[in-house]
Amino acid sequence: MELTRRDALAALASTGIVVGAGAAALSHLDDRRAKPDVDVDTLVAVAEVLYPSEVTGVREFVETFVAGRTADRPDYHAGMADALAVVDERAERWFDGPFATLDREDRDATLRQLGADAIPPDPEGRPPGRVRYYVVNELLYAFYTSPAGGSLVGTENPIGHPGGTTSYQRGPDA
Repeated sequence: MELTRRDALAALASTGIVVGAGAAALSHLDDRRAKPDVDVDTLVAVAEVLYPSEVTGVREFVETFVAGRTADRPDYHAGMADALAVVDERAERWFDGPFATLDREDRDATLRQLGADAIPPDPEGRPPGRVRYYVVNELLYAFYTSPAGGSLVGTENPIGHPGGTTSYQRGPDA
């Protein structure tokens, strides 16, 4: 399964960030992708742990989504950057290397030891809660509200993504 920039834009549309696919919105996202504000390598590495292994196109998807989510939101940007710094710091401490350089198993272990798989998300709380809020939940939300990710759980036509009347006329046995 391939994630695309279009999937990221659909996920952004479901958040209300991008209301249409106008040239101005796309141009703004292209500018933001050209100079990322957060540690995209670490964010992509986290996504590679969270998303099914057969998914491709993760980098472009994550870059587009994070550019839209952090655009014109300095507090949110700072929170995400801080949470990613926590992930990298813990990876350095526990596995002697930046998170993005670790293999998938060590990345998964880092997130689990951090507690990011079990702790409630809290943007103002302790580091694990912030990692859950700004990194883990954001990436999962982006994936499952995109048409490609949503198709894995039967929501291939998420809110904000056009799909036609056929998708609404399926019965419970579909």
